[in-house]
This record gives sequence, C-alpha cells and structure tokens, in this order.
Amino acid sequence: MKSIAANKPTHIVKGNIFDALGFSACEASALKVKAEILSAILEHIRNEGYTQAQLVSLLDEYQPSVSNLLKGRIAQVSIEKLLRYADRLKLQTTIAVRPLQTRTRGIEAGSKPTGLRRRTTRIAATA
Repeated sequence: MKSIAANKPTHIVKGNIFDALGFSACEASALKVKAEILSAILEHIRNEGYTQAQLVSLLDEYQPSVSNLLKGRIAQVSIEKLLRYADRLKLQTTIAVRPLQTRTRGIEAGSKPTGLRRRTTRIAATA
C-alpha cells in the first residue's frame, strides 16, 4: 500500500507547464494553443454526449483520428485541424495575440531594464 506522502506533488509549476518542461518558446506556445482548443472541443463533446461513430461522421474523419482526439493526443493533430473540428462542431473560436508585456522594477538612469516578460495567448471556443 502506498503512503499518502507518495501522492503529494514533488514539483509545483507556476506559469506555463510547457515552458517548465523545457520546450522552446515557440513549441510551448503552439502546445498551449492546441491544449486550449482541444480542451474546449472535448468539453463540448462531453456536454453534447457525442459517440465516436457520430464524431466520425460529424468531423468527416477516420475512426483512429477521432480516437486520438478523444484521448487528447495533441501531438498528432495540427492547430488547423483542431480549428476545423471546432468549426464542424459549431464552435466559435477566437484567437488573441498581444505583444509581450515587460514589467521593470527600480530602473536607474543609464541602467539596462530588467524584468519579467509575459506572453498572453487566449483561445476561446463557444457554442
């Protein structure tokens, strides 16, 4: 029997999990966008109660691809394909892209600014 301590997290990540896993900024952004779209699609599928057979027809996709989608295998699905699925499920998607925001603290005259950069990517899918 495992102890309760064995179930406690050993590392807590603040911010983007994909950054913490060592992906480049570009890869992390793409994975985050995919995850957001996939999450909205899967939530809609659960709410509507679609079966795999219904999704094969609705998405005009082969069964193995639908199975991968339902299992959350985002590495095997492009952002474009996820957007196509959202469209076929009658979901409205919105992508917002903003410049990095830089916060600086205690900048003295003649010193180089240092601070935190923040990337904001928001994906929303609504029925």
